[in-house]
Order: sequence, then C-alpha cells, then structure tokens
Amino acid sequence: MPLHIADEDAIRAGRTTDVYFERTAKILQARNIHKQVVMEVRAGSLPESYEWAIFAGLEEVTALLQGLPVTAYAMPEGTVFYPGEPVLWLQGDYLDFGKMETALLGCLCHASGIATKAARCRQAAGDKMVISFGARRAHPAIAPMVERNAFIGGCDGVATLEAARLLGVKPMGTMPHALILLLGSAREAFLAFDEIIEPEVPRVCLVDTIGDEKFEALTAAEALGQRLSGVRLDTPGSRRGDIVHIAEEVRWELDLRGYRHVRIFLSGGINEHEIARTRHVVDAYGVGTGISNARAIDFALDIVAIDGVPVAKRGKESGVKQVLVCPQCGKRQVVPWQTSTLDCPCSQEARPLLQPLLERGQLLRDLPSPQAIRDYVLEQVKIL
Repeated sequence: MPLHIADEDAIRAGRTTDVYFERTAKILQARNIHKQVVMEVRAGSLPESYEWAIFAGLEEVTALLQGLPVTAYAMPEGTVFYPGEPVLWLQGDYLDFGKMETALLGCLCHASGIATKAARCRQAAGDKMVISFGARRAHPAIAPMVERNAFIGGCDGVATLEAARLLGVKPMGTMPHALILLLGSAREAFLAFDEIIEPEVPRVCLVDTIGDEKFEALTAAEALGQRLSGVRLDTPGSRRGDIVHIAEEVRWELDLRGYRHVRIFLSGGINEHEIARTRHVVDAYGVGTGISNARAIDFALDIVAIDGVPVAKRGKESGVKQVLVCPQCGKRQVVPWQTSTLDCPCSQEARPLLQPLLERGQLLRDLPSPQAIRDYVLEQVKIL
C-alpha cells in the first residue's frame, strides 16, 4: 500500500486544487475569457491573538510558480508581518495560475504558522537553546518542511536526519525512554550511551524513566562525571506535578554536589508560555507539538485588480498595494502601489517590503539559505 501523499508532479500539475477552481477554469476556457488579474496574499487576523507573525513558505511557492507566465512581488522570507499587510501578490492570466491557489496557500499558511510559533518560543527563551522535537507529530512526508520552518523561526537545531541533511546542520537529540527500558536500568543506559555514541555528541541523559528525576539526575552525574553535559526532564503530565519545582530541586541537588556544569533540558508539552515560566532554572528546551502543530496563519488569496482596474470582493480593499516601513522609527503602512511616501515625521525615505520575485516565471533574485533566513528572523524578533 502506498503512503497517502501527493508527489511533486501532482502538486505542480494542480491536482491538489479545490475542485471549484477547476470548474472556474473550465468555464473561462469555454467562454474564451482571458483576463489579467492581480491577486494578493494577506491575513486579516492572526491566531491566538498574536500581534505579529513570520512570513514563511516562499521558497516552495516560488518552486510552484517558476516557469508559469506569472509576475510576483513578495516580502523576503522570514519577514515579520502584521494583520492586513499583503505579503505577496501575483499578476498574470488567471487561467495560468488560478489552479495553484490551494497548494500555494497550503505552503504559506502551514509554514508561516510553524515559523511564527518557533519565533515566539525563541523570543521567550532568550539565549536558552530551543530544539525542534515535533516531527513525530506530523506526517513523515512533511517532516522536513516542519523542521525547516521551525529552524528558520529560531530553533537552534532539529531532530530528524533528513531535515538536518537538507538544512546542512547536524541533527540534535538526547536519548529515548526506550533505551533505558531495553537496557534495564538508567545507569546502564547512561554508561552505554557514553561508551558507544560518538564523543562529539553531548552527553544528555534522560532522567525520568524509572525513578525520581532528582535521583536519576544524580545517578547520571555520578556515572559520567564531567562528561555529563545535561539531564533531560520529560516527565509525563500524569506524574509531573509542578515542573518548575521539580527542575529547581534537580538544580539544587546537582549544584550541592559540585555538578554546576550540568545543564537542565526540558521537553514534553512545551510552548512559549512554559518556556517563560521555567527559564530561570532551565537551560534548554525540546519543543514538539507546540511548534509542529502550530495554528496555521489564515492567509487568503484574493483578486484586487482585473485588466488594470481595481476590484475586490466585499470586505477586501481593491488595488495593488505596497507595505512601506520607516528605516528610522519602524513605522509601517499599507499604501497604494505607486505611493512611495510614508505618513511619518522621519525624513528618511521609506523602505518597500514587497520586492520583485518573478517576472513571467523567471526568478529575479537569489533565494537566501535557511541559515540566512533564521538570522533575519532573529534580528527582527530581538527588537519586537
């Protein structure tokens, strides 16, 4: 039996589209209607009352549109945007790209939701490490997409082999409960990991499988000594109690015995709120479901002009738009496309966020690496 996935050929061919776009195309073709449209992507609101979000998924959208007779302007991938701001617009004959709407929105909505949640976790963690542990909460076919967007959103590393290979980084992780159960004791598992796993891999021991976190943490410290890099708390909700108190207790006992170098790594049910609550005692986080199952950004793709005439459905503003930003004070404004000035007392010239991407299907600028996008995100999140 095959996996229930659409391959790249099916997606590019428009076979993942909603059926009503196919019916629209049939009608337009039957009536020989060819109209030049401008369609913009924007989100009128953001999930969980977010004030801002991260624009992601542009590289995949570019791959879908390349070769089609479509012109596109877009914010750079990784840009912080706000509700109501267009992040991308497309121009061309509707028949040439209308069938891509479902796939295009799917790429942007899902990727931007993951990157946004990762950025919020990054912001809450400050300089503490955050690793993406969420691949097991998503279909394996999209695990690299999940981990890529977690990484560009601010995670320091990813756990799965293929995502790490595509990103050009080393996969990061500790040890599972299965290892400890299969070897029969926590101490035996810690020693086996230290003996067999490559020395460049940090020795982080999982300390909540069989016994109390405090005592298993001390077992790990006594077994590995200075080689022990950290202990991971992944206590299930049914046993957790107050994880802050548990982490503080582990920290106290380790410090009391001279193991101040041992870091505390927390995973299991982590989000930006848990990070903020535990940051005073926790040194690193593994975030799974909180990032991989993040709420999608509710982008829509709407016609805003037909044959050069501004037009839009009810509730949407017609006309092609630009987002201008003051480089001095950071004020932003959505303006008609030809407007180059910003209503701002600063004298500096406003910076347009929507930049040329495609001209009739031809790529106009190099796409940045995931590392460069991540740096761009962190630079913005730091001052939010």
